[in-house]
This record gives sequence, C-alpha cells and structure tokens, in this order.
Amino acid sequence: GLMPNPKVGTVSNDVTGAVKNAKAGQVQYRTDKAGLVHCSIGRASFTVEALQENLQALLGALNRARPATAKGIYLRKISVSSTMGGGIRIDGSTVSV
Repeated sequence: GLMPNPKVGTVSNDVTGAVKNAKAGQVQYRTDKAGLVHCSIGRASFTVEALQENLQALLGALNRARPATAKGIYLRKISVSSTMGGGIRIDGSTVSV
C-alpha cells in the first residue's frame, strides 16, 4: 500500500535530509519480479526536453547500478506511459546515456 516504509526511503531518522532530498527532486525507482523498472520521470506539464533529461538521468543511474556480474544486454526495452495509460516503446539507440 501507500504506508511509509524505511525500505523505500519514506521513513527516515534524518528529517531535514529527507526533506532536502525530496525538494531537490530525488526519486526512487523500484523493480518487480518480472524485471521491470518503475519510476516517475515527470508530469504531463513538463516540457519534452525536461522529460528527455530525466529519462537520460534515470538510464544513467540504472547503468551505474548494474552489478559487475551482469552479463549480456542489461536494458532490453524502454517504454514510457502515463500512470494508467498504455506504454509507448522508445528506440534505445536514440537515447544517449
């Protein structure tokens, strides 16, 4: 549910640090059992350039978090969608990381 959870960083002993990070735009990404990554990259009111910049930052963070033991293709497909909308595939070769 939507209860605060220390695992995802919504519960913290350092309240001022947590507020600073939230105001600075820090976001958390999560994965599910199927290997899908869920993360918000913006809102409908954002410019296309801002969304592209946020997507590139997310992909960069995912590549930096790649385990050294991971072999083969790390990111197979990229799709973006609204909260309840259908996904739109993005050609990975058009996104620079």
